[in-house]
Amino acid sequence: MSTSEPEASRSAEDRVTPDALLHTCPGSGVAPEDLVLATGRDITPASLEWARRKLEEGPSAIEKLLP
Repeated sequence: MSTSEPEASRSAEDRVTPDALLHTCPGSGVAPEDLVLATGRDITPASLEWARRKLEEGPSAIEKLLP
């Protein structure tokens, strides 16, 4: 028998992913392809151009689009 707590009896804090694990660390060099894929788009010339324009706003562009 397992001694771990059932999921329903755990507190919400035990089930929530910490913010530090959710954010992307924009200083790590985000490529246009990364931005396109992170938004669920297909890699096409138009989507890559869109991503390049977004990345010109700065390395935090991906943080503005993703939580």
